[in-house]
Amino acid sequence: MSADPRVSIHPDSSVLLAAIAARLITKLVDTQDRYGDATIVLTGGTMGIGTLRAVAESPACRAVDWSKVNVWWGDERFVAADSPDRNVVQAREALLDQLPLDPARVHIPGDSDHFRTPDDAAQDYAQQLAEAAAREHEADLSDDRPDAPGLLPRFDVLLLGVGPDAHVASLFPEMAGIRETKLPVVGVTNSPKPPPERISLTLPAIKSAGEVWMLVAGEDKAGAVGLALAGAGPVQVPAAGARGRSRTLWLIDADAAAQVPENLLRKEPASA
Repeated sequence: MSADPRVSIHPDSSVLLAAIAARLITKLVDTQDRYGDATIVLTGGTMGIGTLRAVAESPACRAVDWSKVNVWWGDERFVAADSPDRNVVQAREALLDQLPLDPARVHIPGDSDHFRTPDDAAQDYAQQLAEAAAREHEADLSDDRPDAPGLLPRFDVLLLGVGPDAHVASLFPEMAGIRETKLPVVGVTNSPKPPPERISLTLPAIKSAGEVWMLVAGEDKAGAVGLALAGAGPVQVPAAGARGRSRTLWLIDADAAAQVPENLLRKEPASA
């Protein structure tokens, strides 16, 4: 079961980033009110890192109890741990190093300093996910607790950027990663976008999230956005397959919205 997409269009990327930051802070606060903690899956790229900077600049940033936020990444570049190409390095510079995070709650994908191949790093990341899921299962005292833990912990909100080719995370059109249906994490060795080696959550893992937010700006993304929202298949258009269980939000600027189907258009005021 997954939620049909809802589209919110903002006038430009600066307004969009401020709106995403406000939504994210509210989402984390509300989730902590419900569960006691909250889990976010971060993304890299211009919009992903821009969102983190906007959160850092928001006066409401400290409304979140950051010591009780679990942090994961949707994908990572398989390069040296301190490489500026790493999503983790960029996220730390933009926001994470400014927050009182619990290091035990920050789950970092493997790097080429510590693992031989992307597949090795992917297996380690899958193990981290399974261990977190097992801890959640043990702590769950509700009547509807499943008999056994799953492969993934609870993802409250999962952020994704979209490439001009409609890739999400490191799942590229027609490649093996987007076709994976069983594993939660895959290694990528021939990414068409450098660097070529990466690890990524798979589409089933992405679709396990309660909410999936697609963060997109720029006219170079308009074709990908239009195809994804028009119902294209996920193997050819990976962004089309990224949906949350309860909510799928496309948070985009006017340039990226140029080819959105008319029935999905929903423009936000400039002050949003």
